[in-house]
Amino acid sequence: MIPQLENVTFSKELTRRILITLGLLIVYRLGIHIPVPGINTGAIADFFASAQNTLFGLFDMFAGGGLSKFSVFALGIMPYISAAIIMELLVVVSPELERLKKEEGEAGRRKITQYTRYGTVLITLIQGTGIAYGLQKMTSPAGVPVVPHPGIMFILVTVITLTTGTVFLMWLGEQITARGIGNGVSLIIFAGIVARIPGAITKTIKLLQTGELSLFMLLILLAVMVGVLAFICFIETAQRRIPINYAKRMVGRRMYGGQSSHLPLRINTAGVIPPIFASSILMFPATIANFSQVEFLHQLSVYFRPGSMLYTVLYVGLIIFFCFFYTAIIFDPKDIAENLKKQGAFIPGIRPGKHTKEYIDKVLTRLTFWGSLYVSAVCVLPMILIYKMHVPFYFGGTALLIVVGVAIDTMTQIQSHLISQQYEGLLKKARIKGRI
Repeated sequence: MIPQLENVTFSKELTRRILITLGLLIVYRLGIHIPVPGINTGAIADFFASAQNTLFGLFDMFAGGGLSKFSVFALGIMPYISAAIIMELLVVVSPELERLKKEEGEAGRRKITQYTRYGTVLITLIQGTGIAYGLQKMTSPAGVPVVPHPGIMFILVTVITLTTGTVFLMWLGEQITARGIGNGVSLIIFAGIVARIPGAITKTIKLLQTGELSLFMLLILLAVMVGVLAFICFIETAQRRIPINYAKRMVGRRMYGGQSSHLPLRINTAGVIPPIFASSILMFPATIANFSQVEFLHQLSVYFRPGSMLYTVLYVGLIIFFCFFYTAIIFDPKDIAENLKKQGAFIPGIRPGKHTKEYIDKVLTRLTFWGSLYVSAVCVLPMILIYKMHVPFYFGGTALLIVVGVAIDTMTQIQSHLISQQYEGLLKKARIKGRI
């Protein structure tokens, strides 16, 4: 690993890609501090400070703090992710979209990507209109109105600004993917989450100086953090490799096949989608209660407060459910079995076709069960640290899964570039020797 990383400075192409990625991410972070016209930034900051355990707090995390500042990037990249998830669901239920994805190859995938972009704009227009209308009625805890001059012009300007900001972020993510290094959309979310780390460090140092947090407790927390990070890295890179053999076949006078490979299955196939869905559902009562004066809703939101027993049990149950649900959508054992059969491949000891599909489904179900428990444990960890051990910062959950997953994916792509450049260097040397 270290020798390969030392070669990064000697690769002009890789250096260029890394600089482009960093430059575009800096543009994103600068945009976070540009507020939408007509907003009282102080009042909205106070409002979000009192809404940390609602959907607003969750969305603000994915927007990199843009929602609490109500910047031009307030909606972040979430509308694009929502549109992409909706398209995945539609591909499953729509024969036409399924045909586009499977039969038309790259052209079909480009069409689906274009539909996703249209869906992103539509979702942003709907969300922007709803937020603009709601902001006019919002006040800070001190009673200061968030919008000093409400009206149709404010709604129009806000919708246009938020839509433009989200479309720009979508374009930014695509440029990072095409010209930079790593997945652009994931890196934008990654940058927003990592930007909160300096604030958490500063807060911890202040608590250490005032004596509210002991040095011994801090050392224990650091040990726990290192252990959790190592565990997540291990699980996210772990695979269950199902052996695959290819039958020998004669084509003309040549014999083909007879090789062996494997089918890799991840433990956490569903990724971070299950905890996002679970959090959104459970935070909904608290979000509604913030805008309502009904006493029943306020009492109900108390039971759904993070850290309570009911919230934790429901949270774990929903994560497990969505892990199985989303895995079933994105991974179809029947398609895998049919493709293996067409290629003349088989799992040793398992008959092709139906039996192969049942075997893969059985293995995947077991992996998904243990993967769902792993995701649940990581997502419950912040509640234990904050509400039971009184840790002054948020560590774990969806944010940590995203950060580790994106970091691993980016490092893998960097290694792939380095390896491909090493091969290109060897080929050039071979050509030069051949000429000599």
